[in-house]
Amino acid sequence: MSNIVVLGTQWGDEGKGKVVDVLTPYVDVVVRYQGGNNAGHTVVVGREKFVLQSIPSGILHPGRRCLIGCGVVVDPASLIQEMESLVQRGIVLDGNLFISKNAHLILPYHPALDRASEAKLGNRRIGTTGKGVGPAYVDKAGRVGIRMADLLDERLFREKLEYNVTQKNRLLRDIYDAPTFSVEEILIPYLRFAGWLAPYITDTALLLARWIDAGYSVLFEGAQGTMLDVDHGTYPYITSSSTTAGGASTGTGVPPTKIDGVFGVSKAYTTRVGGGPFPTELHGEAAELIRVRGNEYGAVTGRPRRCGWFDAVVGRYAVRLNGCEALALTKLDVLDQCDVIKVCTGYRYEGELLTEFPVEERIWAAAEPVYEELSGWQTSTAGARTLGDLPAKARQYLDRLSELVGVPFGLISTGAVRDDTILCEDSPLTGWFPALRSSLR
Repeated sequence: MSNIVVLGTQWGDEGKGKVVDVLTPYVDVVVRYQGGNNAGHTVVVGREKFVLQSIPSGILHPGRRCLIGCGVVVDPASLIQEMESLVQRGIVLDGNLFISKNAHLILPYHPALDRASEAKLGNRRIGTTGKGVGPAYVDKAGRVGIRMADLLDERLFREKLEYNVTQKNRLLRDIYDAPTFSVEEILIPYLRFAGWLAPYITDTALLLARWIDAGYSVLFEGAQGTMLDVDHGTYPYITSSSTTAGGASTGTGVPPTKIDGVFGVSKAYTTRVGGGPFPTELHGEAAELIRVRGNEYGAVTGRPRRCGWFDAVVGRYAVRLNGCEALALTKLDVLDQCDVIKVCTGYRYEGELLTEFPVEERIWAAAEPVYEELSGWQTSTAGARTLGDLPAKARQYLDRLSELVGVPFGLISTGAVRDDTILCEDSPLTGWFPALRSSLR
């Protein structure tokens, strides 16, 4: 049995939730390894739509064990609300959901600092969700964070909270001129959250080690995307965690030697939310066509996403950084009405052709995309279940993208519903998940 990382290869919102949901029947365990409730993984099952923020997308499959790893930052109030919503819809959590003792908490002063900091940045603002994820990671790196294990120790929790509230209040009051907090207004509800969450909090790294030794297969679910990685993304317009494959080990406690492969997820075009560089961004009617057809609005915030053509420079960069052996391509059907489809094959900067993604912020701002034009297929691909169901020009588009990024496609999504999925026979997926072969017959 294989242990596989599923992650985004663009700026997030690639459709990882659906891909994880489709692959979950072939694994025993799904674990989220980074991010917080700023992630919105959308899964459509029949006529039901689920938006998961902190809980792994595998939770919708009965009997699958789902873990929130130590690399995730958790807002207890948001998590409990998400859990209650799932239970009300018939999803069983007891015995299926586990939360790392080492996961850090998002506390009320974190969103307050997030919003206040963004307001001060002006035109340099990052475009965060304002949910406090970044400030929670700041505290984690600054060694003043509060973990799930601390939440279960009332004396220690109070001690750490008292120190932090004093420090955060000085920032809020003196730097940002924002409202402050008292210890009690945080302590009382959070102790109530502790009682609610205690049955789910455990040493998830130890559980994973035991399960892997017993032969269980694990799917590592990333949030956001490669271009938002804190080390390798378009800094400073990034998230605050390791979204790339390396984060799967640090965010779960599973050593790299126990991970067997990396499966990237990309849209058939490109989107991003918030500020920062976006070389292939479209404006006007073309952007709106993709936005409307792709329902490109944030699953958590509802914000309209910026839309653009597929960027093969970004794709190659993500494949190289993560060691992707195959990709899933989502939302192919969104391009069905296009008569011409463009693909960015490089950037032009000061007369030079760049085919590798640059790390300098000054280049992002000035680089112009170099496009290759392909003919659109202008017929519906919605709901296609085999490659043979696709029009020839759509298959040509897939072949060209695969050639440009350097790896094959293992899965093609042609609609939001779980079953609107093409599983490609000649891909690493069938090696990682042998049971998939029966689905292809």
